[in-house]
Amino acid sequence: MNCRHCATSLSDVFINLGDQPPSNSFLAKDELGQPEETFPLKVFICPKCFLVQVDEHKKSSEIFNRSYVYFSSFSSSWLEHARQYTEMAVNRFTLGGSSLVVEIASNDGYLLQYMKASGIPCYGVEPSMATADAAREKGIESITEFFTTALAKTLVAERGRVDLLIGNNVLAHVPDINDFVHGVKAVLKPTGAATLEFPHLLQLVSQCQFDTIYHEHFSYLSLGTVQRIFAKQGLRVFDVEELSTHGGSLRVFACHADDIRPTSPAVTRVLQCERDAGMNSLAYYTAFQEQADIRKQDLLDFLHTQKKAGKRLAAYGAAAKGNTLLNYCGVDSSLIEFCVDASPHKQGLFMPGSRIPVLSPQALRERKPSFILILPWNLKTEITAQHRYIREWGGTFVTAIPRLGIVTD
Repeated sequence: MNCRHCATSLSDVFINLGDQPPSNSFLAKDELGQPEETFPLKVFICPKCFLVQVDEHKKSSEIFNRSYVYFSSFSSSWLEHARQYTEMAVNRFTLGGSSLVVEIASNDGYLLQYMKASGIPCYGVEPSMATADAAREKGIESITEFFTTALAKTLVAERGRVDLLIGNNVLAHVPDINDFVHGVKAVLKPTGAATLEFPHLLQLVSQCQFDTIYHEHFSYLSLGTVQRIFAKQGLRVFDVEELSTHGGSLRVFACHADDIRPTSPAVTRVLQCERDAGMNSLAYYTAFQEQADIRKQDLLDFLHTQKKAGKRLAAYGAAAKGNTLLNYCGVDSSLIEFCVDASPHKQGLFMPGSRIPVLSPQALRERKPSFILILPWNLKTEITAQHRYIREWGGTFVTAIPRLGIVTD
């Protein structure tokens, strides 16, 4: 495998999570008798540009299809994040009725609904038909294609360049990251700006968030590496914000390289934090496998101990990160009886690999499990607040990342 940015030959392994099914390939009941297709989940680190990456074992077009079940609007905290972003962007970039905004990977219209409500002309690019259809039901125009340089040129020819391009949690999802970033440059007005959010590799390592690794995340990003990728395509990172979302993310602000706006001191500060942590050295990445193995053993010991004690075990949130965790640990329905999820698009299905059934949250009240493992640990505050009633029967929430622990509030 060669680096998807600089084409350097890769041999240094960041972590090997074994062979796993795609994390969002949920199963219908009539598929349980069939074998599942699995792919290596082995992550490499580029010794030249330090891009952490997996190979494209499963094509993007096969992952983000009509069966794709991740709908952004089922998290109230994520909706609030989108609303606050819109308020910030409208003010910071002086957006109005004559502006044009595009969101790449616009999902079910979770963010553009706020742009539209603010009177800002906008449209989305979303390759998954099911989520794009949900956005259209909200009145959000959605183009059901993958964003590439070729599509960017078509969009410019048909609609003109944009004042603002938004890309939340999409940069890590693209196999050809150079072409994607070149497309960002192509679609921006000379004075336009782009904001892109992605989980920060620094937090992934420091918090041992190995469960955020899965096949649809082709790249794991630091600011230093993103800055290099953008500069190669004629873009400049002029600001950055550190966010709490997804266990610690960055929001980068980019413009054309020759744009006159100043570069924020925040860029220098975050880059220095990465250097101080050692992210420009291969040695920084070598202990990650050992840390993941410790979390794996801790979780298995806990689950087996509680099962032997006759406790009923469940999970909350059929998230992609949860599927990575469960499959890496070898957990199935013999240990965790069921998983609940607020999204009706997942209810009635079975989690890939582990084949744990996904039910409505009402199942918690009906079955009264003793311990509930929160799989989307980044939403634990939201989840525990919504389901305090588990205390009625002595139920307890637990998390496995960044380390095994009882959730208290």
